[in-house]
Amino acid sequence: MKKVIIFGINDFAELAHYYLTNDSDFDVVCFSVNRNYRLGVDSFMGLDVVDFELIESLFSPREYLFFAPMAPSKINFLRREIYNSIKLKGYNLISYISSKATTFNTEFGENCFILENNTIQPFVKVGNNVVMWSGNHIGHHSQIKNHVMFTSHVVLSGHCIVEDYCFLGVNSTIRDSIVLAEGTLVAMSTSITKSTEHWGVYIGNPGKMLEGKSSKDVEI
Repeated sequence: MKKVIIFGINDFAELAHYYLTNDSDFDVVCFSVNRNYRLGVDSFMGLDVVDFELIESLFSPREYLFFAPMAPSKINFLRREIYNSIKLKGYNLISYISSKATTFNTEFGENCFILENNTIQPFVKVGNNVVMWSGNHIGHHSQIKNHVMFTSHVVLSGHCIVEDYCFLGVNSTIRDSIVLAEGTLVAMSTSITKSTEHWGVYIGNPGKMLEGKSSKDVEI
């Protein structure tokens, strides 16, 4: 079994441990987090918690893999920073694709966290560091780039492009052939019928951009 270190000691990390333990061939060996955030926690889910600053001296990147199932804080910037920090230490990152997700030879990048009941139609490409919570529909010939978060029950129609750092809220709907520009935030139950603007925040049905509001300023 391939040995994996999980970054984090929060709900996402706990869920990642459950999924990897019960629905994969990976063996979770420990958790890791930055020293300043460990707050004296020495164990989590029965495994050691190791300072990220020391991790490569104890677990060689030649023998161990990493998984960083981070929440979408700061429009996914925090998850990007952790992902890049792990790469700089020389580790390869795994992706977890639920056995209960429907895929058709989908191309996935590194550090993707794809949960149950996602339907990903043929000819879809998924980049690095993408999270899809449960129950989304991803339409054929669509492209999802890097550091993107899908919550649940999102419908992305065919031939769409989702640029880096996008966030799609629960029950949002994206019309076919739409381009979601970098950093687009689609609020819960919002329908997108036209391509969006960079770092825009969209609400309503049909979705409208909030004037003077940047997704970089929104707490998720």
